[in-house]
Amino acid sequence: MSSVISNVRPDPDPLLVALADYALQGPVGSEEAYDTARWCLADTLACGILALSYPACTRLLGPCVDGTSIRLGARVPGTGHELDPVQGAFNLGALVRWLDFNDTWLAAEWGHPSDNLGAILAVADWLSRHQAAGVTPMAFQTPLAAYAPGVRQAGPLTMQAVLTAMIQAHEIQGVLALENSFNRVGLDHVLLVRVASTAVTTALLGGTREQVINAVSHAWLDGSALRTYRHAPNTGSRKSWAAGDATSRAVRLALLALTGEMGYPSALTAKTWGFQDVSFRGRPVQLARPLGSYVMEQVLFKISFPAEFHAQTAVECALRLHPQVRERLGQIERVELTTHESAIRIIDKTGPLHNPADRDHCLQYMTAIGLIFGELTAEHYEDRLAADPRIDALRTRMVVREDPQYSRDYLDPQKRSIANAVQVFFQDGTATERVVVEYPVGHRRRRAEGIPLLQAKARAAFAGHFGPERADALMRLFADRSALAALPVHEFCARFGR
Repeated sequence: MSSVISNVRPDPDPLLVALADYALQGPVGSEEAYDTARWCLADTLACGILALSYPACTRLLGPCVDGTSIRLGARVPGTGHELDPVQGAFNLGALVRWLDFNDTWLAAEWGHPSDNLGAILAVADWLSRHQAAGVTPMAFQTPLAAYAPGVRQAGPLTMQAVLTAMIQAHEIQGVLALENSFNRVGLDHVLLVRVASTAVTTALLGGTREQVINAVSHAWLDGSALRTYRHAPNTGSRKSWAAGDATSRAVRLALLALTGEMGYPSALTAKTWGFQDVSFRGRPVQLARPLGSYVMEQVLFKISFPAEFHAQTAVECALRLHPQVRERLGQIERVELTTHESAIRIIDKTGPLHNPADRDHCLQYMTAIGLIFGELTAEHYEDRLAADPRIDALRTRMVVREDPQYSRDYLDPQKRSIANAVQVFFQDGTATERVVVEYPVGHRRRRAEGIPLLQAKARAAFAGHFGPERADALMRLFADRSALAALPVHEFCARFGR
């Protein structure tokens, strides 16, 4: 018995077409999305500026090989680096993600949609600088226009294009995450960063519909990183630069597609050899809803604490309880943590924690810090503070359990809660109140409360690096959406120069 393999080239997978058409459609029609996007931009850059204080991060920045900075390159905020857009995307992506303090999306898959800014801003700055100088950008030693006649030639790109690309990247990553759980097959969510960044940067560069489809097909062909570096006993700092790696790969794929490099139409669905069969256990990858602006409107901001998002409300509970327990830490019999299934699967950890990356993904550690210190900052994950014996002593007294209703509300598209509850019991039989927080301050339901706090977070980050005068000027720019949208990208990025 023999089988015949068809060699007929199929039409592109519908998902590839849908992502390309959306990336090329231009501005979205949601004022709320653009309003949220400008503060998302401020917050994301603030997270990157804060990361400049950490040598473990800054040693990864700059060109791959010393002395290879380029003229009219993509600038890395807060530094003097000018890089090709591929390496620029890695630098900015690593900065943004380093402290685990940028925005979050929680669904069947998790992730941080603002990770995509690494690719978007690096490409937009590089392109805008060339346009302002009247120079055609080069890729692979040849002017891009020679490969892609549609490459953007008109005046410099404005920040309106960046905000639109951010909304689109958020939407692609977030909608793909709604019902496709890559973590359940051991794959890391940075796959979705690469896919989203590839689509929007190819479009930003002026790619045709065919070129965007081709580029996105390559993003799926790459498969995905394993989640090994996010989970005990291997948790490590790669989780802080994995998004930078994904954004840099996305830019490379976009530039390759603009050279006319062919695509692979059934990259997802090819029997045996496609992404779905090889990496997703034969399940179809599909969009749960039409692409629009839902994700940017609903996105979760990390405002108060640099902590894995499933623990944000637990830390908020702990801070409320801090005044009741700070003088009685030695009298605690147990701490009951009630949470949702995803938190148990990702950040419920006992035993030794080996590094900051391990600690900021431990529910018990973050809750203990809140109860003991009444605050949680990035410094609390460093070895010096982690050596405080009270932390591990309190962790050993913690009991974690799931509330099935919390798990249902977490997945409910009308709620999207991230609920946690904390109660402390003492050896004399007394107990604190049981504090429950369903929605963190960065949730859409708390926008009116959260945006002023987000603004304060950004201003403090900018002031710490640039000084209060420049920080105030930057915040005035973000406050004026029309002025921000009209500003050429290269002028915007110049304001974040060292």
